[in-house]
Amino acid sequence: MDFKGFLNDLQDWELSRKHKEATHTNKNPQKENGSSSRNTGSVASRRDTLSFDNARSTSGQYNDPFSRVTSSFVSEDVPDAASEKDLGNEYFKQKKYKEAIDCYSRSIAFSPTAVAYANRAMAYIKLRRFQEADDDCTEALNLDDRYIKAYSRRATSRKELGKFKESMEDAEFALRLEPNNQEIKKQYADAKSLYDKEMLHKVSGALKSTVQGTQKVGKSDTQNNGGSIQPISLVTQKSGPAKGSEQQIPAKESYLMEEVDSKSNKTISRAQGQEADGSNASNNVQHFKGNQKGSKQHMQESIQQLASRAASLATAEAAKNITPPTTAYQFEVSWRGFSGDRSLQIQVLKAISPQQLPKIFKNALSTAMLTDIIKCVASFFSEEMELAVSYMEHLTKVPRFDMIVMCLPSTDKDDLRKIWDEVFCGEATPMEFAEILDNLRTKYCLGQ
Repeated sequence: MDFKGFLNDLQDWELSRKHKEATHTNKNPQKENGSSSRNTGSVASRRDTLSFDNARSTSGQYNDPFSRVTSSFVSEDVPDAASEKDLGNEYFKQKKYKEAIDCYSRSIAFSPTAVAYANRAMAYIKLRRFQEADDDCTEALNLDDRYIKAYSRRATSRKELGKFKESMEDAEFALRLEPNNQEIKKQYADAKSLYDKEMLHKVSGALKSTVQGTQKVGKSDTQNNGGSIQPISLVTQKSGPAKGSEQQIPAKESYLMEEVDSKSNKTISRAQGQEADGSNASNNVQHFKGNQKGSKQHMQESIQQLASRAASLATAEAAKNITPPTTAYQFEVSWRGFSGDRSLQIQVLKAISPQQLPKIFKNALSTAMLTDIIKCVASFFSEEMELAVSYMEHLTKVPRFDMIVMCLPSTDKDDLRKIWDEVFCGEATPMEFAEILDNLRTKYCLGQ
């Protein structure tokens, strides 16, 4: 408004100036020379024309008072999220990783994106700052849980951090999203190999301690058996038993000697004693060999018991540490970790509310996972019908649910029809729930 007022004043001044000049020209006497008069008139007209042109150009210049200000800003590069990310990519190509990190950080400050986080994670990996890379990849997956590069780069950082199981899981999930990616296949194979070696090392250490404990028990048994054999061998080496030889026979075999009537016939009892000594010696040797076999069997049983005990302890510990998943990746990792244990899978499912299912799965719900979840819901349907029906309703609100259901294999559809007929719409189902589930049957493309 100030500029417009100034322009109006300028135009008024220009018009008044022109009017004064015209009046002044008319009052001047005519010169004697007509040519000079014409020249004067032409000069005046030219002057008026010039003044008018100047006023017009000046007014045209000030008609858009912000044009010069805007043009000055347009001529300069205004930084934004995209330009900072592109600049970071240029620095990364030049192997200037610290500068690239700064650019990616500014891009994230302008507008956080999964790509910017994943790119900064790659720069961190180049600088061997693997924990920061792990954190950035997690942030990228929170924004886009199907971003393959974020899974792959987090698998790399976790492998370097010694988290072989988590690295293998990331690579496996990325491979499921892109099965033909050769680089991810190699990454998964490497992570799996390292994880298998780690588990083998742990199991071998546990077995070694178990074997050492078993060997100590076997040695103590052997020493006891050796003590019982030694005096018998000394007796059998003699032509006849010496006096008091009955005291050298161990307590386990002494009852054989006590049954013989030594008082009635000493000679017969001594002869029988010699035969008994010889037979007992051979029996003890066989018993010792049997103990060796038994110790091996006992060792194998101990190993099996140790493995089963470790598995049960790990399962129990995992059940205590179940945390509500916030992404499809976290849900699937927990779900597959409890494969074969339906009770723990139920705990994973119940850790999230039915209303969170569309937000968690977004576009990452597979046909196999959908079928498995429905089977899990059916397993506790009779106990918590209202909760089960709520899960079934909110599953239909997952994005692209119609496409997922259309891609269900025929065998899975047959299983779901059986679940619907025998469990969901059984005789024990109340009418209110039966009607809801009957309406959901069409959404699951199971027909009537």
